[in-house]
Amino acid sequence: MANNNNGKMSREEAGRLGGEATANNHDKEFYQEIGRKGGEATAESHDKEFYQEIGKKGGEATAESHDKEFYQEIGQKGGEATAESHGREFYEEIGRKGGEATSDSHDREFYQEIGQKGGQARNDSDGNDGKMSREEAGRKGGEARARQRRGE
Repeated sequence: MANNNNGKMSREEAGRLGGEATANNHDKEFYQEIGRKGGEATAESHDKEFYQEIGKKGGEATAESHDKEFYQEIGQKGGEATAESHGREFYEEIGRKGGEATSDSHDREFYQEIGQKGGQARNDSDGNDGKMSREEAGRKGGEARARQRRGE
């Protein structure tokens, strides 16, 4: 037992002993409940910027201590877990939302550019087999989407 100069228990020792006693007297649900209450109290006393800042700091600290393989591994695990717990409708919905968000933030030229890049990549990898090129399909798709956004 760590004592200070006048024979009393240190704060560190008292905290450790108190924590051990609490752990012996309470179950998982107790800790879940106090964690939930603490999270709610923190949310009430902090704004969006607070959470953005601590998220940024946490992300930077993680990036400094982990390499590319770490992120590839957790990305793969996350993707596999998501695939196991979600069906086709989930992926259709997130694809639709992503397409709408992209459409809202990009113009006709963006779609023409990515269509041209896709077409060029296809032309670089295999010959034209009589089908519409990806470049042409991308261009037409971009034009159609632009017309749709203009209400034509």
